[in-house]
Amino acid sequence: MMNTKIVVLDGFTAVGKPAEESNDAWQELMSMGDLTVYDRTNKEQTVDRAAEADILLTNKVVIGRREMEQLPRLKYIGVLATGYNVVDIKAAREHGIVVTNVPAYSTESVAQMVFAHLLTVTNRTEHYAKQNRGGRWSASQDFCYWDTNLMELAGKTFGIVGLGNIGMRVAQIALAFGMKVKALTSKKNSELPVGVESVDVHELFETSDVLSLHCPLTDKTRHMVNAETLALMKPTAIVINTGRGPLVDDDAVAEALSESRIAAYCADVLTEEPPKANNQLLSQQNAFITPHVAWATVEARARLLSIAMDNVSAFISGDPKNVVS
Repeated sequence: MMNTKIVVLDGFTAVGKPAEESNDAWQELMSMGDLTVYDRTNKEQTVDRAAEADILLTNKVVIGRREMEQLPRLKYIGVLATGYNVVDIKAAREHGIVVTNVPAYSTESVAQMVFAHLLTVTNRTEHYAKQNRGGRWSASQDFCYWDTNLMELAGKTFGIVGLGNIGMRVAQIALAFGMKVKALTSKKNSELPVGVESVDVHELFETSDVLSLHCPLTDKTRHMVNAETLALMKPTAIVINTGRGPLVDDDAVAEALSESRIAAYCADVLTEEPPKANNQLLSQQNAFITPHVAWATVEARARLLSIAMDNVSAFISGDPKNVVS
């Protein structure tokens, strides 16, 4: 493709710094065509910025039918993520636009965040570190103190919704902790690792000491954690969501926390991002919310960019890969 025009619509989150400071991160892409990188692009700017693009890269900027109809030159959309719901795939097919994603780049990082959240709740390391910076331990009459319940994971039941790449890695780590693992999955029992048991949704919610969400967001899974399913859970249960925000009814979880019907909620994703300041979860004492950073380790972001650029190179050479359209 001669004189290929490449536009990155929201490059800041991928590299963590402004476009003018990140030429090194985009160097390989620069060698493939005439590159323009924008840090952020809002809905009203999308068509104007993408007007001359043959190749478009996006993370969270939506490219729907309306945008495609105004971009006759567009041949390729590379999603800088694994999930590709920001692109209207049906419209892309109709317009002959190839769409690719970046699969499995963040598996290890997201699985690690699951257990960072879990250990925050069970061991309260941040709580005690903060207290002791203020002198609490120094003032103690005893060699140790604790003012929270501390939980041992071995022997507890770890429930998982979805056994894709991340869910399976989380299962492996839970097993290494000595936990019993139950899963809601489409996989057959014969396909499951030793120690992982397939169960129905009711058993999963009723028996899990820890419940972690790793399934795609669909009409069926939207708000699967809701007032009804939360009512099935133990009051000591911990719910973790590093999947998709709308898998959970935020208000129902906030209410369950405020009434001590579950012990804790840990999330790296919310229904609305960034959340409104009055989101009830943000003020709950036993809600532990991180700002969608499970994917954002240095190593995962490097893999993301490497695979994304390989995707573009493969498309230009006529042999596209990681195609989802």
